[in-house]
Amino acid sequence: MLKKSFYPLLVATFLLSALSHYLHWGMELQFAFAGIAILFAAGLLGKATESVAHYAGQRLGGFLNATFGNAAELIIAIFLIKEGLFEIVKASLTGAIIGNLLLVLGVSALAGGFKFKEQKFNVHLAGQNASLMLLSIIALFIPAIFVKTEHISVEDTLKMSEIVAAFLIVAYIGWLVYSMVTHKDLLADNEDTKADHGESAGWSKSLSIVLLVVATVMVAFISEWLVHTLDAFSARFGLSELFIGAFVVAIVGNAAEHSAAVMLAMKNKMGAAVEIAVGSSLQIALFVAPVLVFVSLLFGGGMNLIFTTIELAAIGVAVFIAISISRDGSTTWFEGMLLLFVYVILGVAFFFV
Repeated sequence: MLKKSFYPLLVATFLLSALSHYLHWGMELQFAFAGIAILFAAGLLGKATESVAHYAGQRLGGFLNATFGNAAELIIAIFLIKEGLFEIVKASLTGAIIGNLLLVLGVSALAGGFKFKEQKFNVHLAGQNASLMLLSIIALFIPAIFVKTEHISVEDTLKMSEIVAAFLIVAYIGWLVYSMVTHKDLLADNEDTKADHGESAGWSKSLSIVLLVVATVMVAFISEWLVHTLDAFSARFGLSELFIGAFVVAIVGNAAEHSAAVMLAMKNKMGAAVEIAVGSSLQIALFVAPVLVFVSLLFGGGMNLIFTTIELAAIGVAVFIAISISRDGSTTWFEGMLLLFVYVILGVAFFFV
């Protein structure tokens, strides 16, 4: 259960964010209040999804956490697309992928590793996740290489992006059927049960679902307020769109995954933490990014799937080390530290771009 003091703070930060936005208190204050408010809303979102996982099981719970956690990322991206800020969108998608693979998984492994010497999870799930991560790299890498080496028109680039996006969505749906239906027993953790042994969820099933919806709606509103401050924030502090999208927007948008994955890892439920961190990255690469390509068409523009060389390199590095560390089906605190070091190195490099 969340502490009683959490709820007044949640309401207060939400109201302050709303007031600062509608009363035009200044971009710095608007950004600060929106950033703090979305962290509290994401905390509620994370706790609600953890409570739902208590009733639904770790794998489905992890999937729900990744999905509702990515709701913030998706909502922020839609508002950015509406403003025509395609490069920030792609940078935020890059940041979400590397943030989940390096920051979320790293902090989870580090925090859980300090409490437990070694944390194990389903090795078959780790192998399938590795294959899907490689697919996402191939799907993002190939279009970028062909566009840069051949004279392909803007119209053809958009068509190619739409075709690739469609196949990625089909691949993701296939993964859901494979992991949740046809091979769910093979991919289940040993501790994956409908409810934890004697541990209370804190909330009833119906209240958990209601709070999940409420938190998602709050995140939607705060996300829109946050997006309107990004231009002024980047200009005020001299930060590039790439850094803003890849680190600022991504960290704020992924706050729900951060909190829930770490809490689960500290309860020795590393399988669920991996499902949240890696599953969220896969969902971003195989579903959210492709969906945004089609969403952009609704606003009269056309966002392609052509990422910059820097973004592709960052995603490739994150996928490479995440596969290297997680493929054996176990993690330690030292491996978590290595993931965090790579994240910091990328952050420093992005800052100077």
